[in-house]
Amino acid sequence: QVQLVESGGGLVQAGASLRLSCAGSGRTFSRYAIGWFRQAPGKEREFVASISWNGGYTYYANSVKGRFTISRDNAKNTVFLQMNNLKPEDTAVYYCARSERTYSSLVFEHQYDSWGQGTQVTVSS
Repeated sequence: QVQLVESGGGLVQAGASLRLSCAGSGRTFSRYAIGWFRQAPGKEREFVASISWNGGYTYYANSVKGRFTISRDNAKNTVFLQMNNLKPEDTAVYYCARSERTYSSLVFEHQYDSWGQGTQVTVSS
């Protein structure tokens, strides 16, 4: 069974950077696309970014495009989300998820079958 564990969250000031990690278990981790989602208090979970199995394709929500970068190191079974120029509106619990589907943008939750427990990101103004 695939397990995903997020880390790297924290409390930072606006304009700072954080790098989130999503560590996966199992030999097949590298075969699957991975997505990042986030959920702010009182709001629905929303798509942030996704990456294909080999890292060749990525897709971003408009709200983070140009500030966030998704990447992966399949040798380490890890996907990263580099977040630069953070804003207070980026405050949320960030989740990574795995998709068995052929890669497209994969922006919908139902396209993913395994989820991590989340890591809190708080950006103060």
